Amino acid sequence: MTLMILAVCAFVSLVVGIITEGWPNGAQDGLGIVASIFLVVLVTATSDYRQSLQFKDLDKEKKKITIQVTRNGFRQKMSIYDLLPGDIVHLSIGDQVPADGLFVSGYSLLINESSLTGESEPVNVNKENPFLLSGTKVQNGSCKMLVTTVGMRTQWGKLMATLTEGGDDETPLQVKLNGVATIIGKIGLFFAVVTFAVLVQELFLKKLQDGSHFSWSGDEALEVLEYFAISVTIVVVAVPEGLPLAVTLSLAFAMKKMMNDKALVRHLAACETMGSATTICSDKTGTLTTNKMTVVKACICGKIKEMNNSEEVLSFCSEIPEPTLKILFQSIFLNTGGEVVKNQDNKIEILGTPTETALLEFGLMLGGDFNEEQKSVKIMKIEPFNSSKKRMGVVLELPNGNVRAHCKGASEIVLGACDNFMDSNGKIVPLDKASINYFSDTIELFAGEALRTICIAYTEMGNEFHTDNPIPEKGYTCIGVVGIKDPVRPGVKESVATCRSAGITVRMVTGDNINTAKAIARECGILTDNGVAIVGPEFREKTEEELLKLIPKIQVMARSSPLDKHTLVKHLRTTFQEVVAVTGDGTNDAPALHEADIGLAMGIAGTEVAKESADVIILDDNFSTIVTVAKWGRSVYINIQKFVQFQLTVNVVALIVNFSSACLTGNAPLTAVQLLWVNMIMDTLGALALATEPPSDDLMKRQPVGRKGNFISNVMWRNIMGQALYQFIIIWYLQSEGKAVFHLDGPDSDLILNTLIFNSFVFCQVFNEISSRDMEQINVFKGMLRNYVFVAVLVCTVLFQFIIVEFLGTFASTSPLTLHQWFVSVFLGFLGMPIAAALKLIPVGSR
Repeated sequence: MTLMILAVCAFVSLVVGIITEGWPNGAQDGLGIVASIFLVVLVTATSDYRQSLQFKDLDKEKKKITIQVTRNGFRQKMSIYDLLPGDIVHLSIGDQVPADGLFVSGYSLLINESSLTGESEPVNVNKENPFLLSGTKVQNGSCKMLVTTVGMRTQWGKLMATLTEGGDDETPLQVKLNGVATIIGKIGLFFAVVTFAVLVQELFLKKLQDGSHFSWSGDEALEVLEYFAISVTIVVVAVPEGLPLAVTLSLAFAMKKMMNDKALVRHLAACETMGSATTICSDKTGTLTTNKMTVVKACICGKIKEMNNSEEVLSFCSEIPEPTLKILFQSIFLNTGGEVVKNQDNKIEILGTPTETALLEFGLMLGGDFNEEQKSVKIMKIEPFNSSKKRMGVVLELPNGNVRAHCKGASEIVLGACDNFMDSNGKIVPLDKASINYFSDTIELFAGEALRTICIAYTEMGNEFHTDNPIPEKGYTCIGVVGIKDPVRPGVKESVATCRSAGITVRMVTGDNINTAKAIARECGILTDNGVAIVGPEFREKTEEELLKLIPKIQVMARSSPLDKHTLVKHLRTTFQEVVAVTGDGTNDAPALHEADIGLAMGIAGTEVAKESADVIILDDNFSTIVTVAKWGRSVYINIQKFVQFQLTVNVVALIVNFSSACLTGNAPLTAVQLLWVNMIMDTLGALALATEPPSDDLMKRQPVGRKGNFISNVMWRNIMGQALYQFIIIWYLQSEGKAVFHLDGPDSDLILNTLIFNSFVFCQVFNEISSRDMEQINVFKGMLRNYVFVAVLVCTVLFQFIIVEFLGTFASTSPLTLHQWFVSVFLGFLGMPIAAALKLIPVGSR
């Protein structure tokens, strides 16, 4: 809008100037404005183009999905972009179907086709209904799919070809700042109209007194045009177009840097929201721990043994009775979502989740053979791991025609489904109270050592099982319990401590055993003496009143269901007004990720459903990266605050100076071209310099802004008003006393004085830009030379200012200055820095 007004002003100026003064003298003002408009458009367009390239790169990263594929007889990980017709794709719960294909084999496969058909009811895919479509999601079960069509030839591709993907919506901060910009713009427009009315009224009254109000000369028309130009300059200065640009620049810069720090931002708003986070609800497995699991303890047939090396495993194997060992191998190798394969180098490779990998590795170390077990029986039905049941099961048809079911999962839940157990001789004996206590104590012992405990059980089912029937939930025989070690990630304890010092509460929400969760939470520094650890079933039974007292103290929630996680997040957000970040990796985490202010999905362990519900994808699944995201979020927020402080100072000064000067003296000290240059300093270049400051460690020593914090704080108002007052006094003093102070006389005295005012005003902004690097600390030079963008912007600003004053006088209405005049201009600008430092000593409170 501003540029359109200026374009009209330039056109009128060119026409009137050429008519009255001829070419080229009469075209100088008009061409000056045109050149300035061209420069602003060029810089803005270049900046926008660079950002669009960044977003394209990030969009490519978003769509990078790795899948398990069998090609040329070998199973391997592959990008969806490398898929070819004829490949066999392995799909499991939470995966997105990457291409059109046909069902080859699988169990309990439910496909959510809502993204393609709009139907919310999942579709059962089997040999009778074998079609799988790209873009749909696996809601339950697992399968192997033969790829038939890829890319834009798929049903999803054809649909996408008819659509153009929209960009990100405006972030909350952009919306807020657009509102601020609109209000300031309206104030500027009001002042501009009043100024124009006052100046034209004075001219009209003068002509009315002369009786020449019906005859207008070319000079008088030029005078009216000059008044219009003055009014336009007031609007130009008042409209802070740089605010939305600063937000976009800062977010784009943060997104690119966060990508280097292993965090992929899917929604722009998450960058700024993460800076206000007050609570992080984190998963345990893979986020706080390494997700590299190994079986280190086992209790089979009532005997507890450590499994630290292959010798101990073989020794333990020799003590297990042959029938028990056979059933254990069957349970490990057939009741699994993993696979043991030979890769292209003919080396054995274990594929699957870390828990499955640990169990399969344990089975191989005991001397089992995965392929032999797979061939020996027929699988009738599989129920994949379910986060609400917290177990998985398989039904097998044995060679003799009998049916056997295997079950494994959360220790206390599977143990609760057992009626018998295998003793040290391999005999099946009833589970009495003493045996139950023994196994419960073993589970607690393992969990107390921060081990994930898995109970393995089986049951004989005769020969009357139908695949439509569910797998039994009770009547099992316990084979044993294994303890899986998942070490805490390096740096997690320090990251949790950083969060605590930053005023961010970290809560662990896990599906694991309560004792395992507590042990890991203590090791990470999450669980303190005053904190509460609770299990999901107990949390569910609490009343609203009890939850009000309990939730602020909860630091660990174990054996939680997806609904428990969702309830906790919802209460924290609505009842306690917290800004909540939630991590998740499974399909079951999608509701909580969606409910949270910031959803953080795991890039390695995360399913496609979880990633699509998230705002940020943590590419290395590391908790320390989440803290980095919080730091960048705070940096974005603070950087935009710095820029707003800098810009509002310029706005206030330029608006008041030009308005008061126009009304009192009938002209403005700063011309349209000069103000366009100032506008570019404070908008485009200012945004580039201040919005791209990297985060410092000090950011994580402040309390979070939270949900209710004011964007323009008391600290900012103090700095804006103090700096604006100083600059206003300087400019008014120069305007009223400048000629006397610098001994200016002669025909060029007004031009030289206005150049001095313009030069001093620009250098006030240059030094104010440095002072704005930190709104509260006096030392603003710390780390300045490491920010190459900031230094480059300052150097370019000073260099262009020198060229404008010394060489572009015709276009910019300036006159070359003496060395003394340059020194005074720069010194007056520099004086703003000690004044800014003194202002920072005035206490005003944080809000």
